[in-house]
Amino acid sequence: MGKLNLLSIIVPAYKQEKTIKTDVEKIVQVMSQLHYDYEIIVVVDGLVDGTFKNAKKIKSPKVIVIGYQHNHGKGYAVRFGMAKTKGSIIAFIDAGMDINPSGLLALLKRFESYDADIIIGSKRHPESKVKYPLERRIISFLSQTFIRILFGLNVRDTQVGIKFFKKEVIENVLPRLLVKKFAFDIEILVVAFYLGYHKIYEAPIELNFNFGRSIVSQGLLEALLKTFWDSLAVFYRLKILRYYDDRNKRKWKYDPELNFRVNTG
Repeated sequence: MGKLNLLSIIVPAYKQEKTIKTDVEKIVQVMSQLHYDYEIIVVVDGLVDGTFKNAKKIKSPKVIVIGYQHNHGKGYAVRFGMAKTKGSIIAFIDAGMDINPSGLLALLKRFESYDADIIIGSKRHPESKVKYPLERRIISFLSQTFIRILFGLNVRDTQVGIKFFKKEVIENVLPRLLVKKFAFDIEILVVAFYLGYHKIYEAPIELNFNFGRSIVSQGLLEALLKTFWDSLAVFYRLKILRYYDDRNKRKWKYDPELNFRVNTG
């Protein structure tokens, strides 16, 4: 892998007005320990409260705050941010700080040492320190078993909200994606693997799941069912319709808000 000249970190945020400033400042503090240049792009997924205003209070030239009027979902927010990045490595981490931001350093270290295409944070990595409810552990296990059977993706955890990507992967994969909400993580990994980016590795995280603050805490069962449904839709597009193939570029259209071509399916 070439020398890292800039690391871009996307922080999708929805209804985080009470914590967004502190959350992003923690990320800045972690990143200041590195000798790499970086940018943090906070994407406010819907101007529905004071999240955008409070994020703008962060006094760091490394932090860029962007957003849009209506809520579209985490997947859309991450894609929106990725389209604005300038880095040779592109990462995202959920707002809310359920995931300790120091994990960014662990993922970056492994990204470089493995010369990875993608590094994903994993609750099931043997070095991870996780604290989250038993019922969520069971649901997560069932979900990941379903994903492995469906796609043959040899990772133990697709859903943790911290991931790193080579810029090349993002440039090739992003225009093909459709999912805006629940199965975004699954779709981006599945499509990347399908396109030949097989160097996908897991890294440890520290997770303290807080239902009160998490961007994904509401309606857990409903979210799980929608993730299953979206995953089946990804499977249908991948295996039956071949929507993600290059030959289907004619089915993509330009989205001026995202500033790249997207698949309309």
